[in-house]
Amino acid sequence: MRASAVKGIIIGTAVGVACGIGAFTFIYAKGGSYLTNDPKACANCHIMQDHFDAWVKSSHRSVATCNDCHAPHNLLGKYWVKADNGFWHSFAFTTGKFPDPIRIKPRNRRVTEKACLHCHKQIVEDISAHAQIKGQEVSCVRCHDDVGHSK
Repeated sequence: MRASAVKGIIIGTAVGVACGIGAFTFIYAKGGSYLTNDPKACANCHIMQDHFDAWVKSSHRSVATCNDCHAPHNLLGKYWVKADNGFWHSFAFTTGKFPDPIRIKPRNRRVTEKACLHCHKQIVEDISAHAQIKGQEVSCVRCHDDVGHSK
């Protein structure tokens, strides 16, 4: 057998194994559910169950799903954040390296802050303008950290 044929077999086998593992993981982890707006998808992982239960009791339950607060409000941004979070959540849960209870990361906090400002624009417009004059950033979740996930 030629070296190029052996190399092709090795590469083909590696790609096949990677695709098989990826497909198994996607099916086992209910990956398709993350493409929806169903909040139950977020509770697929046991670590998120407390957050889901808190959202069910929150004031936002009737007006917002997880994606409304934790994903950008445009198609590309939404699925970029979902893919990024999906990869890192999978990595953390697979390796067991995650805080319990889970904590929001700074990049996701920024997404959530923008979502607050998007939905509550009329209410916080004056606050935002005043903060910018003083060179400060508005932080909705600093004071309202239990709105979406009641404690």
